[in-house]
Amino acid sequence: MRGALIVLGLLAAACTPQQAAPVGLPVPAPAVVAAPAPPPPPPLEIDCAGAFVQGGVVLCRTAPGAAFFVDGEERGAADADGWVVAGFDRDAKPQATLAVRTPAAAKAIDVAIAPRSYRISRINGLPQETVTPSAPEVLARIAQESAAKEEARKSRAPAPGFLQPFAWPVAGIMSSPWGAQRVLNGEPRSPHYGIDIAAPEGTPIVAPAPGIVAMANPDMHFEGGLVMIDHGQGLISYYLHMSRLDVTTGQAVVRGQQIGAVGKKGRATGPHLCWRMRWRDRNLDPSLAVQAMAEARTHFGGGPPLDPGAAPPNFTPWTPAP
Repeated sequence: MRGALIVLGLLAAACTPQQAAPVGLPVPAPAVVAAPAPPPPPPLEIDCAGAFVQGGVVLCRTAPGAAFFVDGEERGAADADGWVVAGFDRDAKPQATLAVRTPAAAKAIDVAIAPRSYRISRINGLPQETVTPSAPEVLARIAQESAAKEEARKSRAPAPGFLQPFAWPVAGIMSSPWGAQRVLNGEPRSPHYGIDIAAPEGTPIVAPAPGIVAMANPDMHFEGGLVMIDHGQGLISYYLHMSRLDVTTGQAVVRGQQIGAVGKKGRATGPHLCWRMRWRDRNLDPSLAVQAMAEARTHFGGGPPLDPGAAPPNFTPWTPAP
């Protein structure tokens, strides 16, 4: 009898409906645990090393892909590893502002640009048609070649050649310094944006750093044989008056590879190499790339500088004023 009562009791308990909350009282909501806030992004930084001087070039490190600005004007972006290259024109102002920007942050630094003094370079005995051309067919040729050079300057090869220290492209004697005010056949002209290195005709010319050949033309009116090498991010070096070209447009070259030979074609009075460099629309002193990129390599811990080769025996490297 007692067992039957226990079974009936259990059945009654199982069939009893669940007790409802009292009418009119709120049902407690389940506790909500807030997700932890994401950590703030690391501060955006920019670190630069190189030649902060008129005609100089510098290498900077920042966030990968960050937009890069010089004096408020956008000048490309850092590569996937955060590297960006920049240069300062012959007549750059005493101060420049370098800035980087990402969707999350921005950073700007002001840098002092050291001034330089420039000599006057007088050259006589040039063919007059290479100084003040007047023949219609010559003027048409010059216009066509100028358009081709302008197109080549737009090259933006994905080649980080600027990360290597630059070597001297030819052995010889410096016959004209960079930035000198030119007087050609007695007529004042624009500054000389190259370094002239005199050497016997046929002397080998090598690529000072890796890159892609943006232009190779064996017979330009002013330049004679001309090669332009894109080292990445708009840093382009030029080689003028060549007697022979050993590369073609679009070809990849490595540091130390022969690209041609010294000549005297175009606006020249004797065999020499005119070595030039531009960063986008700014004219740079290529000898400072030899100096600055070696210093930047050391600054950023990229190992000992590579051998730049012998500088012209009468070349005086730029040094900041004390």
